[in-house]
Amino acid sequence: MTVNNKRVFYVKYLAHPIYVDILRARPDVRLDRIENESPEEFFAPILAAAHAYQIGAARDELAPHFHAHAEFLKRAPNLLIVSSNGAGFDPVDVEACTAAGVLVVNQSGGNAHSVAEHVLGMMLTLSKRIIESDRRLRRERGVNRNDLVGNEVQGKTIGIVGLGNVGRRVASLCKGLLGMKVLAYDPYLSAEEMDVRGGEKVELEELLRRSDFVSINCPLNRETRGMIGVREFAFMRPHTFFITTARGFIHDEDALLQALHDKRIAGAGLDVWAKEPPPPEHPLLQFDNVLASPHTAGVTREARENMGRIAAEQILDALDGRRPPRIINPEVWPHYVERFRRTFGITPA
Repeated sequence: MTVNNKRVFYVKYLAHPIYVDILRARPDVRLDRIENESPEEFFAPILAAAHAYQIGAARDELAPHFHAHAEFLKRAPNLLIVSSNGAGFDPVDVEACTAAGVLVVNQSGGNAHSVAEHVLGMMLTLSKRIIESDRRLRRERGVNRNDLVGNEVQGKTIGIVGLGNVGRRVASLCKGLLGMKVLAYDPYLSAEEMDVRGGEKVELEELLRRSDFVSINCPLNRETRGMIGVREFAFMRPHTFFITTARGFIHDEDALLQALHDKRIAGAGLDVWAKEPPPPEHPLLQFDNVLASPHTAGVTREARENMGRIAAEQILDALDGRRPPRIINPEVWPHYVERFRRTFGITPA
């Protein structure tokens, strides 16, 4: 086995140290680490030689010149694979990668349990007004508990936008633990597939009109960017809670702010933001009925280790000539196969 003939690098951090352990057990793989602040004379040769890039999924934590866009790809002519640390791939220009013959993969499903539990936690906290009670007790004396009457979740309706790895887990928890009715919007799944995953297939407008809780669990792409705006918040009812653990920019923050200000919805649970983390003075953080977290829904010890492991295994599978299971741009496969064959002398299966 040739030593270090397969080159992998990452910038700043990985999901878990297990990634390093797995790759460094292979003598044919060299793993390089770059920092956001690394000088060009250090990182330029690494980019030029690299075959795989393990990229952080948090767009605001990664220096812009390390985002996988067209200009970056010009500096990495041997790059074959871009692999995200998590399910998201915000810093990756998928179209540019496809044009360059670069395969994009993610770790979808690796943190599904953690994110689904976060949705459930937000739903219960908002419905029972736990966050409002906590804040009132810290600010005031003699709080009247009758001012903080909440609602049971049992038997209510949740509308899930995106019934993938996370969405189907949310559906399972809500149905199994709380006896909730589950509506789901996902244009990529048939009614039969959605029924197997625990949701009743409806159109987005119907979901918004009928749900007591709306949970966003779809990826950010051209179709979903700005999907929840003024019109969509207007469909919701005054007792509806809006929860998102997906990605910023799927919902319009200004539209949500106005909906909360006008009391058109009951509150919101927000794990994702246009700017991450949001500043303390962010207007949405001034509402007591807004529960906020800094994109930590999938950040648990268990999820981090799981994602680190599957990321390492998927990279090694790809570099060994096998087809990875979590491809974002499958249309690139023929171009990728030819580039891989030229690089390593074998044709991927």
